Amino acid sequence: MSEGKYNIKAVSTLTGIQPGTLRAWERRYSILEPVRNEAGHRLYTDEHIRKLKWLSEKVQQGFTISQAASLLEQHDEPAHNYLAEAGPRHEALAEELLRALLRFDEAKAQELINKAFALYTIDNVTINILAGLLVRIGALWETGEITTAHEHFATSILRSRIGMVMHSFPHNGVLPKVVAVCGPNEWHELGLLIFTLFVRRLGYEVVYLGASLKEGDIFVVTETVKPKFLFLSCTIRENLEPTLQLADDIKKQYPDIHIGIGGAAMSGAVPERALQYVVGNTQNEWKDWMSSRM
Repeated sequence: MSEGKYNIKAVSTLTGIQPGTLRAWERRYSILEPVRNEAGHRLYTDEHIRKLKWLSEKVQQGFTISQAASLLEQHDEPAHNYLAEAGPRHEALAEELLRALLRFDEAKAQELINKAFALYTIDNVTINILAGLLVRIGALWETGEITTAHEHFATSILRSRIGMVMHSFPHNGVLPKVVAVCGPNEWHELGLLIFTLFVRRLGYEVVYLGASLKEGDIFVVTETVKPKFLFLSCTIRENLEPTLQLADDIKKQYPDIHIGIGGAAMSGAVPERALQYVVGNTQNEWKDWMSSRM
């Protein structure tokens, strides 16, 4: 093991775990064995930091610390190896999950999703596994390879678990509220889900409305919630004009709201009036867009 270089205050800052909690974890579960300097103070290594971040993430997902510690002990690899792993193992798990969904085996599907969260990071599971499967299932349905029943069953389970993750993130009451909704005639929620996950992880309280909102309801929500940010998702090019019109109407009635439009329809050349609503396609672009309007 590498030489200890972080004191307990630094570890608390890096991991978000309070010093008292950290000492209790060490005492009760023998999770870590920090070295001590000449003065008797605990010193932690980079490996300790990685393990603590992983444990903290599991607790945020709903595991007890004893369950998380047990999961950690069950793995032969060092924590950092399976923390960031995104190769063949997670792809094999995704394939097994897809097979369970397509034979309507909910118990097995939930078991595999729980296993994924135990092995990989939240971002890896929600985006690479769950959201990735949503895309594949949609494609299988569109090509007629699976029935509507398969599509409804699978997407219901996947969206439910993604929603549970979204609502597990604590929000910062100081930050303004955000509303996220699909544009008119839009049914593809994947991009909006991923964007909402990102915003929730930043600490914003997000009112996620998804697709098929009744015309006019967005104004009721806006009047009630009074958000600072409103995000519209538009994936189909022919829906861009009505989405832009909706954004213009909302902006006219609520001039203080910052409105952004994302999705495939906003990629490439767009009408000049759409430029004011472009938020970008990457997390860095999303973060810069929001930061510049705070």
